[in-house]
Amino acid sequence: MPPKSKITRDMIVDAAVKVARETGAEAVNARTVAQTLHCSTQPVMYHFSTMEELKRAAYSQADRFHTDYLMHSSGKINPLLEIGLHYIRFAIEEPHLFRFLFQSGYAKESNLSEMIASEELAPVLSAMQEGLKMDPDKTRKVFLTVALFAHGYASIIANNALEFDERTVAAHLERAFNGAVLAVRQEENDEKTV
Repeated sequence: MPPKSKITRDMIVDAAVKVARETGAEAVNARTVAQTLHCSTQPVMYHFSTMEELKRAAYSQADRFHTDYLMHSSGKINPLLEIGLHYIRFAIEEPHLFRFLFQSGYAKESNLSEMIASEELAPVLSAMQEGLKMDPDKTRKVFLTVALFAHGYASIIANNALEFDERTVAAHLERAFNGAVLAVRQEENDEKTV
């Protein structure tokens, strides 16, 4: 008789993300994860004492996937705007994961200040800071404006209330981005003249 394959913690997290990705985070439970792995629920319950613990591990993995998705550059447009478009496109291509990440309550951050200071956001802010040639505080101000705008668009799209027209969205996003940069630079000029 061949030995049974060992179900690892990582395999279980991968399966939970797959379930969340295909049918939504609310469908993640010991039975659906076990079905995905073609095993009993015993390995799932062995590695995770609660479904909450498993969902948090799946959330962390989905969050890393999302960050990688945002940072992929085509080199065809302004990389700062491309991040915003990727954020919106993610909501279209991965609506279940988008809702899991941004509408489920599993985020560690409970307010905007914590979100902007999060470790997962560091690569995005770093890329923006380099492209804008601004100090970190001003970069965060620009990011916040664009992020709130992009999140609004993405949320509406992820919940099937708006059709995605990339040209229109890109134009709106560029306008929000340029306006945010202009406002931050105007604040800087106002501070210098006082």
